[in-house]
Amino acid sequence: MPTLTAYIEKDPETGLYVAIVPGIPGAHTQAETLDELQENLKEVLELCLEEMEPENKKYLPQFVGIQQVEVSV
Repeated sequence: MPTLTAYIEKDPETGLYVAIVPGIPGAHTQAETLDELQENLKEVLELCLEEMEPENKKYLPQFVGIQQVEVSV
């Protein structure tokens, strides 16, 4: 059973939490609470992996880390 890493942010316009798993097409969802988001994300990932070709499962994204970058605007 793979462990995948999601990117989560809060949409300032809607106030909803939004999650995506980079590298897996269709792996995104939103919810009003983090608990609901976790449930939704697990469900959508199970569906995405179920639909994925077996040979493509070898290439699931592997979390490496997070890096903050300061830019001037």
